Amino acid sequence: MRFPAGTKLGPYEIIAPLGAGGMGEVYRARDTRLGRDVAVKVLPEHLISNPDVRTRFEREARAISSLNHPHICTLHDVGNEGDTEYLVMELVEGETLAQRLERGALPQADLLRIGTQVADALDRAHRAGIVHRDLKPGNIMITKSGAKLMDFGLARRAAEGGAAGITSGTGVTIAALTQSPTMASPLTAQGTLVGTFLYMAPEQLEGGEADARSDIWAFGCILYEMATGRRAFEGKSQASLIGSIMHSEPAPISATSASSAPALDALVRACLAKDPEERIQTAHDIKLQLSWISQPASQMSAVAPPLPKRGPSREPLAWAVAGLAIATAAFFAWRGMQDGSSHAMQVRFTIPIPPTVLSADMPRISPDGKTLAFSAQDSSNRSMVWVRPLNSLTANPLPGTEGSSRPFWSPDSRFLGFIAEGKLKKVAVSGGPPQVVCDAPTGSDGAWSRNGTILFDGRAGTDPIMRVSAAGGIPVIVVPGDSAAGVGWPAFLPDGKHFLYAYIASNGEISVMHAALDGKPGVPLGIKGSRAEYSPDGYMLFARDRTLLAQRFDASGLKLVGEPFPVAEDLPVSGNAQANFSVSDNGVLMYRAVGAVEARLVWMDRGGRILSEVAGAADYRAPALSPDGSRIAIRRRGATGSETDVWVIEPSRGTTTRLTFDPGPDGNPIWSPDGSRIAWTSLRGGVDGLWVKAANGAGQDQLVTRLDVNSSALDWSRDGRYILVGVVDPKTRNDVYVVALDGDHKPQPVLQTLFNEGRACFSPDGHWIAYQSNESGRGEVYVISFQGAPGKWQVSTRGGGDPCWSPDGHELYYLTPDQVLMTVPVTTTPTFQPGTPQELFRVRVETGTRRNVYCVAPDNRRFLFQLPVGETSTPITAVLNWRAGTEHR
Repeated sequence: MRFPAGTKLGPYEIIAPLGAGGMGEVYRARDTRLGRDVAVKVLPEHLISNPDVRTRFEREARAISSLNHPHICTLHDVGNEGDTEYLVMELVEGETLAQRLERGALPQADLLRIGTQVADALDRAHRAGIVHRDLKPGNIMITKSGAKLMDFGLARRAAEGGAAGITSGTGVTIAALTQSPTMASPLTAQGTLVGTFLYMAPEQLEGGEADARSDIWAFGCILYEMATGRRAFEGKSQASLIGSIMHSEPAPISATSASSAPALDALVRACLAKDPEERIQTAHDIKLQLSWISQPASQMSAVAPPLPKRGPSREPLAWAVAGLAIATAAFFAWRGMQDGSSHAMQVRFTIPIPPTVLSADMPRISPDGKTLAFSAQDSSNRSMVWVRPLNSLTANPLPGTEGSSRPFWSPDSRFLGFIAEGKLKKVAVSGGPPQVVCDAPTGSDGAWSRNGTILFDGRAGTDPIMRVSAAGGIPVIVVPGDSAAGVGWPAFLPDGKHFLYAYIASNGEISVMHAALDGKPGVPLGIKGSRAEYSPDGYMLFARDRTLLAQRFDASGLKLVGEPFPVAEDLPVSGNAQANFSVSDNGVLMYRAVGAVEARLVWMDRGGRILSEVAGAADYRAPALSPDGSRIAIRRRGATGSETDVWVIEPSRGTTTRLTFDPGPDGNPIWSPDGSRIAWTSLRGGVDGLWVKAANGAGQDQLVTRLDVNSSALDWSRDGRYILVGVVDPKTRNDVYVVALDGDHKPQPVLQTLFNEGRACFSPDGHWIAYQSNESGRGEVYVISFQGAPGKWQVSTRGGGDPCWSPDGHELYYLTPDQVLMTVPVTTTPTFQPGTPQELFRVRVETGTRRNVYCVAPDNRRFLFQLPVGETSTPITAVLNWRAGTEHR
């Protein structure tokens, strides 16, 4: 150590050395300006002139400065004094986890507390795009205020490249220069790899690039060591250690610590999967699992996720009341069943929606009637599957289900199926990483039969219903898509060979069909109004006229018997046939008296935070932002629900004004480039057409051109000369046409193939058109030249739709199938050239049933989003023995 006490580095006075390693010397110092003690890290004297080392030193500064988290060491300052570069960091008092482990394994309570804090810190770093790459006990400090993640000397941004084993000008590898002064002594890397061998993931040892999953591997090793007091992988030499990491599995934690929670063993195994694709994918999921394991209930159930600890000041009274109601209801229901089904008592109670949930989807009760699942969006706009055992007071999100659509149960109630990231997945309710079943780029909802077959549908009405084995495989079509109608909501009948589905005609009429897995055409069942679900006690449940109905059903003859009778009131049905109910095998009925038809308009920033609400919950559809950002055109349903009209919202004045009054369906408004007019498509007098009117409501509706097919307005070019419209052709399905306003107004095809093209929009300079198409087998975003040299570019890389240009034309936004808003930097002159897609944030939207779910503000810093909402205060109603009292029906 070369700086004696009293040495000044800027305003910092050295007090005493704290430690040294290959990458730096660390001193305790006094900040003479603020009167506080700090830690000062400087480059070793023999490395000051080495540019590679200086670069890595500066990298640490950049990495730490971008992070602000209570469990990450805080960077206060960066400076230099002569030739000395230094970092000024928070002085962390305590001992390293490596020092603590020298005394043996940690008590499970301490392990879970420290593990949760480190996972939270790691999650924050990964979300900022920073991979630590040297996670180990020596880089975790244990303090009175909790754990602190230290030493980002090897950290890099996720987008940074570079080989790990670069040799410096002094002949020493960078890996050898980055050892922390608190590094554990056995078998550390001395050659070509970055990090510490003991905690290095297989892909790193093979020379691959480290990413967040490599940190997760290291964290799994740390959790194992904290639980057992032994390292997960050991060897007498580097070669034997590497062989152990690559080919062996550590002994179960339970073999060393009998009192350890079984779920902890499963979590560590998920972290230590050799293949990074099979590994648990995010530190956030680890944090949630550790939080659950820390609760006493985690030791009691192999099915339900562990319950969070409750405190009197944090738990709403409603949960306690609901818990008492459930227990009381269950008791009386059980008493009633002891006397025979004919005397069983029907019991109803409500289950409140968790207070952190902004929007919840339809409830799904498990076949055994013990556990409730539903998809929900929380206050951070993250959509996940939530699970609540009926004998619990709380619902909890299920790790690994981010971005998921509606869940559906396996017949044994042990697994949930869901669709996210363009994949059909299944996950054990007891915990563990999800497993991919197959590709499902537009998937939305599913059903799981007793013979191991899964059916799933798509978001768009034209998507087919597919069949696949629950064990995985290639999906095949069992109900073809229909360009003039929609199909969805598959539900199995008892034999596992026949199933129900909803058919939504072009006029909006909903019919329930039954079909077999052999792919033969479906047959009408005689139910209209909503999707249907079979109750194993011999009834069909469905909704009509805001009422949940039941009707006897002959499952062997596939026919209805008798007349329907009401079961519950005030259960609306959305336009895509959704009705919020489900029933278990043993007579537990769940329903929620809200229809997923309303939305609210909000401003969100580029980080996904909601800045303000523009308009409260209503049936907003296809919002279009005026060029100056001051007004919003929307379409809304009328009082009867059969007609739609164009309305204009002026947020600054708090007004919503109706623009069109024709009884026909008017919709999908778009603005002229000067904001003075609004165009829309409408079916009037049996003929589709493109119409226009002054945005202030003056004058009459003017017909621009007849379209003769089902159509929708898409975009108006900035020079005011062209309008794009989407049309549905019986032969070529969804196409894109252009209407020239300075010509004969006759629509001309721009995109017309056997595939579905749509959601097209002009670039600000008018030279390019962005659109979505399923020509690759899944929805992707493409760009073509408009009236220029031919050319086509694929912009999205893992599925995408709903493209939208930035006002300056330098970015192209789109939504992924798992509802992540992406941005792609683009150049448009002299030719089009897309950059690499980058994630902005995840958001829950209804991409299948609503158009233009978002708009970009003129400042390019905000997004107007149409977020689906329900009455979040409206609880789920549970009915035990729902059929009690209906035996005569």
